[in-house]
Amino acid sequence: MNDRDDHALAAALAAEAGSLLLDIRAQGGAAGDRQSNELLLRRLSEERPDDAVLSEERTDDQLRLEHDRVWIVDPLDGTREYGEPPREDWSVHVALAVAGSPAVGAVALPAADLVLHTGRPPRLVPRAAGPIRLAVSRTRPPACVDHLVTRLKAALVPMGSAGAKAMAVVRGQVDVYAHSGGQYEWDSCAPVAVAAAAGLHVSRLDGSPLVYNQPDPYLPDLLVCRPEIADTVLNALRDQ
Repeated sequence: MNDRDDHALAAALAAEAGSLLLDIRAQGGAAGDRQSNELLLRRLSEERPDDAVLSEERTDDQLRLEHDRVWIVDPLDGTREYGEPPREDWSVHVALAVAGSPAVGAVALPAADLVLHTGRPPRLVPRAAGPIRLAVSRTRPPACVDHLVTRLKAALVPMGSAGAKAMAVVRGQVDVYAHSGGQYEWDSCAPVAVAAAAGLHVSRLDGSPLVYNQPDPYLPDLLVCRPEIADTVLNALRDQ
C-alpha cells in the first residue's frame, strides 16, 4: 500500500481525473466517462491494490461485498453539463467507504479549479439572509422539490450534477440539496463524505443514515443541508 493517506489520495485522484476531463472535453461525455474511469481504476489498482472498487462505469462483480474498504467513484457526474462548455456544474467523485460508512471523499469541480475533500474539510460560511435556497436539477426536478418549496417558501437554484449541488451547500451557495428521483451510491458517497466532514447534515430523506457498499447500489434519496435548518427540512419532508 502506498504511504499517501486515503484523504490525500482521494483528493489527488479526483484532481487528476478532472485535469484529464478538461483536456479531452471537446471529445464529449462518452469519451470523458470512459477515459476518466480508466484513469481512476488504474491509479487505484496501483495505490490501493487490496481494496475493492465500485464505479458507475464498470460492471459490478459483487466481490466488493467481501471487503470492508471499498472505493466508490463516479468518473464524470453531470455528463450533460460537461458536454456544454463552459458550464462548471459537473464533477468527479472519489470516495472510500469503510464498513459501509462514507469515511473519505473528494469532489473535484474541474471547470471551477476546485477540489473539496475530507483531508481538509471546507469551513462553512454563515447562512445568507433571506429565504431558504434549494438546489434543484435544471432538467429533472425530483418529486420532493415542489413540496419543500411550498412548505419552506424556498427559492430554487437550478444546477447540474449531484456533486455540484451538494458542494453548493458546502460552499454556502445554497442551503439545501434534497433528492428523491433515484440515485446510486457513486452519485452521493463522495459528496456526502465531504459534506459531513464540513459539518453539514447528511441523511436519507426520512432522516435515516446513508449506508454504502450494499448488494444493490441503488440509493434513491438524499438530503444534504445546513445543520441549523435540518429539523425544519426533515419535518417538512415527513409531512408529505
